[in-house]
Amino acid sequence: MIGIENFGAFLIASIALNLVPGPDTFYILGRSLAQGRGVGVASSLGISAGALVHTFAAAIGLSALLTASATAFLAIKLLGAAYLVYLGLSMIFKKATQIPGDNKLSNDGVGPAFRQGLITNTLNPKVALFFLAFLPQFIAQDADSHLLGFVSLGLTFVVTSTVWGIVLAWSSAALSGGLRRNPRYLVYLNKVTGTLLVGLGVRLATSTNE
Repeated sequence: MIGIENFGAFLIASIALNLVPGPDTFYILGRSLAQGRGVGVASSLGISAGALVHTFAAAIGLSALLTASATAFLAIKLLGAAYLVYLGLSMIFKKATQIPGDNKLSNDGVGPAFRQGLITNTLNPKVALFFLAFLPQFIAQDADSHLLGFVSLGLTFVVTSTVWGIVLAWSSAALSGGLRRNPRYLVYLNKVTGTLLVGLGVRLATSTNE
C-alpha cells in the first residue's frame, strides 16, 4: 500500500473543487477569450505546474513531520480538517462572482502566459495552505511510504485540475457566456461544494482518532 485512505472521497472532493469557478477559472477563461485557446491552455498548464511545486513541497514537509512525530501530524490533520470546514462555510455563504473584463489582459504569447500562471500559483499562499490542509486527511499514519502517498494524491489533484483547465480553454466562449447569463449557477455550485467540504472536514476530524 502507498498509504492512501478514502481515495474515493479525495477524488470526488478534488473534482468538485475544480468545477467551482474561482480565480484560476476566470483567469483561464479570460486569457482564452482575449488571446485564443493556445494561450488559455498555456495558462492552465502554468497553473498546474505551480500546483506541482506545492505538491512536492507539502509531500516532503508533511512526510518528514509524520516520521518525526505522530502527535504533531495528528495536530496538523485536525487543523486541516478545521480549515476545510472554514473553507466550506465560506463557499456556502459566498455571493455570486462575475467574470472580470477580458480587455484588461495584456497581449502576451504562450510562453509568457505559462510563466505567469506558474509564478502566480507558486507564490499564492492560499494554494500552499490548501495542500497542507487537504492532503494529510487521506494519509494513513501506519503506511509504509508516506511520501509516495502524498505525491500520489497531489498528482491526482493536479491531473484533474489540468484536464478541467484545458476543457475551460477549449470551451471558453460558451462557458463564460453561460456564467454571465446565469450567475446563480455560481451560488448553487459554491453551496453544494461548500457543503461537501464541511461534511468532509467534520467526518475527518471525528474519525482521526479511530
